[in-house]
Amino acid sequence: MPLAASTTLPHSVDRVAAVFVNEDFLKHTSELVGGSLESFNVEGDPAGAFSTVTVRTLPTTRLPDIARKFVGESLTVTQTEQWAAPAADGSRSSTISLKVAGAPLDVTAAQRLVADGASTRIELEGNVTSSVPFLGGKIAEAAEPMVGKALNIQSQQAQAWLESH
Repeated sequence: MPLAASTTLPHSVDRVAAVFVNEDFLKHTSELVGGSLESFNVEGDPAGAFSTVTVRTLPTTRLPDIARKFVGESLTVTQTEQWAAPAADGSRSSTISLKVAGAPLDVTAAQRLVADGASTRIELEGNVTSSVPFLGGKIAEAAEPMVGKALNIQSQQAQAWLESH
């Protein structure tokens, strides 16, 4: 299932990118949805090219009953991001991969933080897939809105975080 989201925040790319790799922010957004941040690791200098690995435990309370029977009361999600060095105009891009332990679901996405004057346009395009024969399309179709919502929560919370910090 294709995944696409876009939003604009009235802050510089540097500030938005810094929030997206801030452990306290990641903990906050995990807890906001009833989950927990299990671990967070940054490799490299965020001023240039770098990568992050974030592991969260998230509740399955919003999943359909049939999915909850399959995965249980919580999911462990590992999010790996590979960030490119800033472009000449300060814009940033990253590739995102989500793996859900115990669930046949993969999410891959490309995220761009585009400098737009004093604002940043966040663009995300990706795919949600499942490796289950015959049912994979239905699993991906059910997961796609939830993945999109999670990414939108991150952008909304980044705006609130930047205003309060």
